[in-house]
Amino acid sequence: MAGTDLRFYFDPVCPFAWMTSKWVRIVQRQRDYDVDWRFISLRLLNAHIDYDAHFPPEYEAGHTAGLRLLRVAARVRHERGREPIGAFYQALGEETFEREPVPGGVAAATHHGVHDLATGALSRTGLPADYADALDDPSWDAVIQAETDEALTLTGKDVGTPILHFEPPGGIALFGPVISRLPGEREALELWEHVVALSRFPGFAELKRSLRERPQLPAFGVPPGEAGIQEDWHGGSRRQRR
Repeated sequence: MAGTDLRFYFDPVCPFAWMTSKWVRIVQRQRDYDVDWRFISLRLLNAHIDYDAHFPPEYEAGHTAGLRLLRVAARVRHERGREPIGAFYQALGEETFEREPVPGGVAAATHHGVHDLATGALSRTGLPADYADALDDPSWDAVIQAETDEALTLTGKDVGTPILHFEPPGGIALFGPVISRLPGEREALELWEHVVALSRFPGFAELKRSLRERPQLPAFGVPPGEAGIQEDWHGGSRRQRR
């Protein structure tokens, strides 16, 4: 996509991808950046994993909900091009994470009802409600798998969501940044400049800690101005065992 400043690979059920997208939108408003919102499926990424053995109980349903919602996004892009995807993702995220506390993290989408989430987001974005028929149409999975593979080709496989590809097609892609609090307008630009600087050094690979706060989102019961409790995310995935 010519002239794109950033490719942002998202799964709509990932709360940390949602937090990072909120930061990116703050920067986008101030810098007039062109963002290409692209797909990565946690369900497809973890297709080889035994969910019952490795993840908390709500994860399989949550990740499956994300894949179903990405099918709708894939149909939107096929029918209408890339332009509506950012607004559609924003509508999904606001309904999933910004309304009220819900049990579990990635379970937020299933708590609200995946079909209702999809039709509500389509309505808010001015798109036909029948696009939600794609929720149960696995023919879109090949498109989502291809984009998931594209993201992993850029970063390697030991990552999650989001993945940001800076200054494509030649720039470096990174997993993250994973943030639990939303920066202010000035802080957002400062963080952006630091992350872009890291992405411009070809030898940069990783900065990391596994301790994370619960995201500063209503769905997690963490109001603005407060910090969520810290949890150890076991290599970024909260797997119960490796």
